[in-house]
Amino acid sequence: MIEIPSDLNPGLVPLAFLLGTWQGAGVAALDKFGGPDAEACNFGQEVTFSHDGRDFLEFSSRTWRLDADGKRLDPLETEHGYWRIKDRQLEVVMVRDQGVAEVWYGELAEGKPQIDLATDAVARTAVSPPYTGGKRLYGYVNGDLMWVGEKATPDVPLQAYMSAHLKKAVDPRLGAPPSPEGWGRVADIKDLPDDGIAFFR
Repeated sequence: MIEIPSDLNPGLVPLAFLLGTWQGAGVAALDKFGGPDAEACNFGQEVTFSHDGRDFLEFSSRTWRLDADGKRLDPLETEHGYWRIKDRQLEVVMVRDQGVAEVWYGELAEGKPQIDLATDAVARTAVSPPYTGGKRLYGYVNGDLMWVGEKATPDVPLQAYMSAHLKKAVDPRLGAPPSPEGWGRVADIKDLPDDGIAFFR
């Protein structure tokens, strides 16, 4: 069941399904995009959507590599952003630790909690990796948050590069706190699809 906080800005009610902290694992096809450290891998992720009563959701995401046993390795990337919606039309401003700032536009599907986003503008610092734009698809499926991201560079056409299956985190005030290792150990990585698009079929 989707809970709507009493202090949520009325305009954000269509995005209430995103609120909270989500944790899980996914598949990254980073090897398609080159770079000295690029390799396909499983990754862990924690995503938080929060609000303070104003007309936007605050978004944060951090990801890290996982080994074959689901143990946390080195960080992958961190993102921060702000999501707004009006008449099912979304605008998102996002900054990534790789030296990239993006403006995304998209739409909330009619009658179901699914969001399609595509970049409208990309700004990069001199040290950021090659990147020209992307697309993302988010969906709320049976109480879980699933997403798939596509990416393009000057040399690689738009194609899927990351997808994840995230579950709502338990509020520590309502149950046992996370283990010292946090969510670095995920038991069902082998069951994740190679291609996150399958989540939405």
